Parts: sequence; structure tokens; C-alpha cells
Amino acid sequence: MRGPLEGVVVLDLSRALAGPHAAQMLGDLGAHVIKVEHPAGGDESRGWGPPFAGPSGDISTYFLAANRNKRSIVVDLKAPEGKALVERLARHSDVLIENFRTGVLDRLGLSFDHLRELNPRLVILSITGFGHDGPEGGRPGYDQIAQGEAGLMSLTGPSPEEPYRVGASIADLLAGIHGAYGVAAALYEREKTGKGAVVRTSLLAAVTGVHSYHGTAWTVGGQVPRAGGNHHASIAPYGAFHCADGMLQIAVANDAQWRKVATLLGIDPDDPRYATNRDRFAHRDELIADMEKALAAHGRDHWLAALRELGVPAGAIRSIDEVYAWEQTRSQGLLVPVDHPVLGRIELPGPPLRFDDHPRMEHAPPPMLGEHQDEVLAWLEERERR
Repeated sequence: MRGPLEGVVVLDLSRALAGPHAAQMLGDLGAHVIKVEHPAGGDESRGWGPPFAGPSGDISTYFLAANRNKRSIVVDLKAPEGKALVERLARHSDVLIENFRTGVLDRLGLSFDHLRELNPRLVILSITGFGHDGPEGGRPGYDQIAQGEAGLMSLTGPSPEEPYRVGASIADLLAGIHGAYGVAAALYEREKTGKGAVVRTSLLAAVTGVHSYHGTAWTVGGQVPRAGGNHHASIAPYGAFHCADGMLQIAVANDAQWRKVATLLGIDPDDPRYATNRDRFAHRDELIADMEKALAAHGRDHWLAALRELGVPAGAIRSIDEVYAWEQTRSQGLLVPVDHPVLGRIELPGPPLRFDDHPRMEHAPPPMLGEHQDEVLAWLEERERR
């Protein structure tokens, strides 16, 4: 396991998705990740499905998605010997990740102050639902709840009357991504100060942090953005359109691109309703109807080829199986093979980062529960002897 974070030791006390995703990202970058799980069943995502895989049908594909490049040990944090083992591991770790409810680690005798006394260089990543303080600090959070509370569902769906959740667990995943880059920043700062830090994020913060132009539409423009289906909130034409055999997407970012699209579809580009983006957006429903009338003449592949020739951004709407069969996906290292101890050779969704100066890594499979107990204890004893 070689990468930019080679030599960094991560103690992963988290479970489910946000914390494990952050730890997996660090593992993808070469960190040595030790996943601490409860002896009775481990990370609860081991039981989440369907689908399940394996001869006994008991290996969760959900768990496989967030736990590659980790070593699993089992520890009962409520037992004195379990707490003592975590303390020993914390002394020899660079990063500790947790996503317990606020106050749980304190009650276990593993407060942040105590952990930092044990290891002043320790970087602690804490992921909560809605933040650890404030009027609702410590409130438990789950992805869909956070999507609703943080406004994302109000932006998603066919209309303001039908809010939809995003299909992926985006609040959890964004919190993990934000947490991982916070850890990287804290490790860099530690090189200058010699001290660790506490990095905090939450599902609420992660979703609010990607409001982007939807946020400024309200904070600056005084307009409350609402769900608009498959079309952009500020740009037209920019969205999904029906053609003869299904749907395709077209994204027109400027007037020059619009003139190309209009000419291709037999629409007058100087029609006063459509001359500028402001005009096109004001008459968006009419524009969509005119475009789809023209697009009905041919199928998706015809239009995609024509738009590609014009240099206009356009694309298909692929199913998940089509994405992983796509050669472009594979060429980017977004599917990685691993040798699982039960499932054998399997493929997992791969890391989204590449480094030109580092060859593509060989990835370790998500671990079985407690699979690396002896290995980690031997590693810890060797570190303590130094």
C-alpha cells in the first residue's frame, strides 16, 4: 500500500457510512487503517441489504462499498480491557475517526481531552448529524433526515410539491469527503506545529456546504430555490430531453453554443424568446417543447453524435451497470479488483483520485469481522517496544 499518506496510521472507530467513507478515502491514499468493531456483529452495515453475497448469503455489498484497505479488529469499548486497547492504539495513531453521538466517548472514558493527553499529535475527526453544539447539537442524524433538514430534498424532484431524496446517500458521503480533506489539512498543519487537532463536520454542514448558487440565490438574491425536475435552475437549455428512443442530456452554457444547437434542431436562434439565456430561461417551457419536437425525429445516438461534432456538451443517461461496463470508467481506475477471503476475486468501485507520480495501488479487500486481530496486536506490541 503506497500512496501520499503512506506511514499514516488511522484508528477508525466509526460505523455505517460517513466515517467509514472518510477512513476508506485515507486508506486509498496509502494510510494504514485499523477498523475497530464491536464483537457482536461489528459495524451495523455488515447487516444492511439486500443485496448480500457469498456462499451463505451473509456478506453485505453495502459494507463492501466503504471498507476496502482496512484491517478489522473487535473491541468492546464498554469493557475495561477494550478501553485500554483503544488507548494503546491511540498512542500510536496519527488519526482517530469517530461518529458516535455527542457525549458517548466521554461516557466511555475516551474524551477528546483524554485522547489528546495520550497523544498530543493525534488528529481527531468527529462526524455528527447536526453538529456537536448549538440548540440541536448532539441530535442523531441519518442521511435522508439530513437531506430533508438541510434543504436538499426541496431542490430535488419533479416539482416543489414532490421533494425527492437524492438516490445516493449523499449527506453521508459528502460528510466523509469533507472529513477526509479536513484530516489532510490537519496533518499538514501538524508538520508545522507538532500538535494534532480536532476536525469536526456533520451531515448538516456537508449538505449545506454544497448549496453553492442555490444558497446565494437566497442569501443574496432573496429567492428561495425550488425543485425543477431535470432542468437547471439558472441556465437554459440545460437538462434532460426526450428524443425518439428515450432521453439524452444537453447543456448549453452560452449563446454561441445555443446558436449551434438551434441551427441543428431547426429553431431560429434569433427568436426573441430564445436570443439570450435570460430570454430562454423566461420561456423555458416553450423552449423545451420546441426542442423535444425536433429531437423526436431521431434517436439518442444520432443526436449525441451530431452534438459531439458541434462541440456542444451532451450525454446519455446510463444505468449503474452501464457505467461500470463503460470503457471510459474503467480507464480512469474507477473499478478496482480485490481478492476477498470469501468471495474471491471481485471488483469494487474505485477511488476518485489519481496521482501521476504514484502508480495505481493494489487495493486490499474489505475485511471480515476481526480478521486482523492478531496482526494488529502484533503490530501494536512491536510499536510499543520501540
